[in-house]
Amino acid sequence: MYNREEEILEQYDVEIRSTAKGRGALNCDTDKGLMQLKEFRGSKERAAFLYEILEYLSDSGFAAETIVAARDGEVLVKDEVNDILYLLKNWYTGRECDVRNREDITAAVRRLAKLHTLAKSCQKEIPDFLKADRDSLLREYERHNRELNKVKNYIRNKNKKNRFELLFMQVYEGYKEQAYQVTEQLNRQLEGMDAAAESRMRGLCHGDYNQHNVLLSQGEWVLLNFEQMTYDIMVQDLANFIRKILEKYNWSTGLGLEMITEYDNVRKLLPEELEQLYLRLAYPKKFWKIANHYSSSRKSWISGRDIEKLERVMEQEPQRKQFLKMLFYFTS
Repeated sequence: MYNREEEILEQYDVEIRSTAKGRGALNCDTDKGLMQLKEFRGSKERAAFLYEILEYLSDSGFAAETIVAARDGEVLVKDEVNDILYLLKNWYTGRECDVRNREDITAAVRRLAKLHTLAKSCQKEIPDFLKADRDSLLREYERHNRELNKVKNYIRNKNKKNRFELLFMQVYEGYKEQAYQVTEQLNRQLEGMDAAAESRMRGLCHGDYNQHNVLLSQGEWVLLNFEQMTYDIMVQDLANFIRKILEKYNWSTGLGLEMITEYDNVRKLLPEELEQLYLRLAYPKKFWKIANHYSSSRKSWISGRDIEKLERVMEQEPQRKQFLKMLFYFTS
């Protein structure tokens, strides 16, 4: 049967030597180097802006993926049969950032700081569809608070509770207090922040910055998968990366401080950015994720994995509080 992806590739000015499936994409060996064909779920306008930004990074000497335009100059190619849009990108071989290697971790943080520095200096007009609302994080926290309360009420009204539910109720009040305190502090920061201060914090964010999207290729760190790019508070990328790493390191205060320092050495963090970093890390997001998964799952059967995750969160809480205490004083 004729391969639809091969038909899509015929619309590009490249000669395909071989292809191989990988992580929801098609990796291609071509006469112009390695490329990857990937389904794109955004708009044509988003793809066009992404093309320009990645070209800007490339022209600035920053190692990152770039998008290959089709013969007709279009950034996206459509599979008319299945109504799917595709993007072709220049691709790289190498190894991902090793989260067990502190040198890899700090290198990834420095690359992120460099990305934000370049993105902040970019003079291109930012389209409205890329801009996050000023209070988007506040509304997210408020929604999460309501969801946590809903789960609590459901469990409280059950006559017979399983192990997960007993553990949840055991720690709920503590995490609820954290969640509401952080939400209130975020609201105060927004109310006291003028437009100039907010503008200094905003810039183009990767949107999905994690170890899988940082690749060491031929001795150079390359950033990949920018499809979730947004224009928002830039330290969101740093906060998300720090959280993912520290959850693997039992919330090591030393490593957390080292990551923040490495970023700050490349791109100086403003006082209001440090407060944002604290607010993004202090919200009990892991606890909310576990509760949300429970809420959307079949209640008659609880996965042992969910219990393990909740127990792990509970075990790490003293170290997490110690890290947040350090960060609070560091940002004050």
